[in-house]
Amino acid sequence: MNVLRKIDTASVTEAVEAATERMRRVAEIAASHADPVDKEGRFPAETIEALKRERLLGVAIPIEHGGEGLGTMQIADLIVQLGQACGSSAMIYAMHQIKTLSFVTHGGASDWHRAYMRRIADEQLLMASATTEAGIGGNLRNSICAVEVAGGRFALTKEATVISYGNYADAILATARRAPDAASSDQVMVVIPADANRTLDRTSVWDTLGMRGTCSDGFHLVATGDAAQIFPKPFSEIAAQSMLASSHIFWAATWFGIAADAFNRAQAFVKAAARKQPDAMPPGALRLAEAAALLQEMKGHLAAAIRRFEAATGDDDALSSIGFAAEINALKVAASEKAGAWCVSPCWSTASSATRTAPRSASDGTCAM
Repeated sequence: MNVLRKIDTASVTEAVEAATERMRRVAEIAASHADPVDKEGRFPAETIEALKRERLLGVAIPIEHGGEGLGTMQIADLIVQLGQACGSSAMIYAMHQIKTLSFVTHGGASDWHRAYMRRIADEQLLMASATTEAGIGGNLRNSICAVEVAGGRFALTKEATVISYGNYADAILATARRAPDAASSDQVMVVIPADANRTLDRTSVWDTLGMRGTCSDGFHLVATGDAAQIFPKPFSEIAAQSMLASSHIFWAATWFGIAADAFNRAQAFVKAAARKQPDAMPPGALRLAEAAALLQEMKGHLAAAIRRFEAATGDDDALSSIGFAAEINALKVAASEKAGAWCVSPCWSTASSATRTAPRSASDGTCAM
């Protein structure tokens, strides 16, 4: 039984299949570097270079702005595909797509952001995020720092507790209070390109077990620029209408990809054991069946959340409702718990030990959602 077939085969277009084939080539490169990336805690530069070469960083940008106009389901499939090769690479790709969707959903009314969308697609720019801050914990809907706007220019200083791959991103989307006298929840988001108007000094290091390649460190961020770089919509709307849902969906897709890789390894181990002793039940066979059921549940939950999000897109009241937020948050919790439950199961532990010296291999595309 192919428990990992695509979520919605009927919706796959020629453009999506082309992107899937390009991602297959990227995944091969990512898989060959995955172990040293995590062991050494280094940025997966080879993967990101491959993503740029295959022009996969701008796939969510609308066609009229130079992208391919792929939807949430298709992007999630690409993340799953990369997640089976390298967890850190998939998480970086997921976070980039989360920020790209902020442009797609909320940047259309701004000349500056429309032009930057085209740059993302044309130049294959990598987007990062600075939403955390010292003194607020993990509450991204509050800020201490504030943008100061004068003479058509802005200035911002932020003590960011985490900016994943900050030193390697082409731009950082940072949150801050709208003005020095604004409430902590009265926030805006500003695009900060990696140019002479920005300084980024590392202040802390976080050993993100299993995701060390994301280089998720703390930074002292100082930036100035054109006030037009500030998104016209308040961050409260950006978070509720696109960022919350896309974050949980794309994170869940990353975890699904990691779990799918674990399943594939365990399945190969069980099949090899069955060939050696065809008349005996191979070790781990029962656990493998249980894992298949877990992956089916993950896939179903993820697909349902994506369809719910796509159905609500454009309906600001639906996207901002407590029920929608609770449903999307449940996806994050359920996906992480199921992925964790499988990856620490006896079947996976046995298979992992038996195949530890074998080289990682990228998916051929059949293990996408």
